Amino acid sequence: MSKKQKFTLEYPVRCSPTILYEFLSTSNGLQEWFADKVDDKEEIFSFTWNGSTDQAEVVEKEQDKFIRFHWLHAGTEEYFEFRIEKTEVSNQTILVITDFAEKGEVKDQSQLWDYQVKDLFHRLGN
Repeated sequence: MSKKQKFTLEYPVRCSPTILYEFLSTSNGLQEWFADKVDDKEEIFSFTWNGSTDQAEVVEKEQDKFIRFHWLHAGTEEYFEFRIEKTEVSNQTILVITDFAEKGEVKDQSQLWDYQVKDLFHRLGN
């Protein structure tokens, strides 16, 4: 199995970190834009798309700052993370997404994130 490559995407967003964090860290928020259905029990989230379910564990989080998930089926070094940053000059909120993909699939995976984040922004009224 080839080692996956880490990549990062940044999206400026017009909303408070507190509201954005709710959409990134709760089953109700994630179900609005990330998956068809999301359930969580303790720190394990079950994400369902088109009838197929995948599970991820929350491995680290800080309120209104970031949340990191690890897919239970993935390699130990792999994760996906939502991080909320503020630019120093303009004080703009930036959503930073970190994920892993096979080298030849980074572009496709990035486009999938673009599509999902567009849905998130629609839900946020951006």
